[in-house]
Amino acid sequence: MRKINTKIIEDTIYKLALKAGVELTPSCLQALNKAYENESGQACAFALKTLIENSGIAVKENMPVCQDTGIAVVLMEIGQEVFFDGKLLSDAVNDGVRRAYADGYFRKSVCDPITRVNTTDNTPAVLHTEIVAGDKINITFLPKGFGSENMSRIYMLKPAQGVEGIINAIVDTVRLAGARPCPPVYVGVGIGGSFDTCALLAKKAITRDIGQFNTREDIAEIEREALKRINELNIGCQGFHGATTALGVSCEWAHTHIAGLPVAVNIQCHCVRCAKEII
Repeated sequence: MRKINTKIIEDTIYKLALKAGVELTPSCLQALNKAYENESGQACAFALKTLIENSGIAVKENMPVCQDTGIAVVLMEIGQEVFFDGKLLSDAVNDGVRRAYADGYFRKSVCDPITRVNTTDNTPAVLHTEIVAGDKINITFLPKGFGSENMSRIYMLKPAQGVEGIINAIVDTVRLAGARPCPPVYVGVGIGGSFDTCALLAKKAITRDIGQFNTREDIAEIEREALKRINELNIGCQGFHGATTALGVSCEWAHTHIAGLPVAVNIQCHCVRCAKEII
């Protein structure tokens, strides 16, 4: 067994939150540059160039790369040989978020869903934990803006709709979203599981590097075909009608019930922010 004091978790969350709020992921920046190189439309090219320049200024000035610094989503894979010492895990996560959003001058966006009263410190975070083998903890911090989150959808398809139904659900979600989620988007997809687990799978999918295809070839083919059809929509960067509407499509899957085919589509804007660390 390995003992880990939760103050280490708090400090790691603090560090990851400060990094993710300022820096785009390397794969996102690479995809934006590729989209710019391949764009012939003047308006889209200008918009892509502006997004790339903005990301550089954010890093140079140590400022938030987007004004929506998001709800804090934390994905944590915890080795079953680990036990925690100190404060509650959730308290440690929230304390790390609270400190980072204050010190980073990040916008505090979390509120009560009914009264709409702001919690003033961007807590509580959304925390998902999974027990895995080993004695390490794999932490992913994802600040999720809601311009794109609001465009996400869950479909309870019939099994007979199959692969074509899955691809149609992905493409229709992006088509209906149009320019509202600040494209070019990154599309995370959960296939299978149940109503709730397919949504979590979709969230996990957008923590993958853009361009990293699923190891299952049939799932990878869904990713490629969905991306092709999305970019044929001609929505383009910021809705200016160009070649790149999506930077990538990533799918995760799980076994499901014989009577169903759940599909969740989680939209991420062009501002892909995700920081990871293994403890």
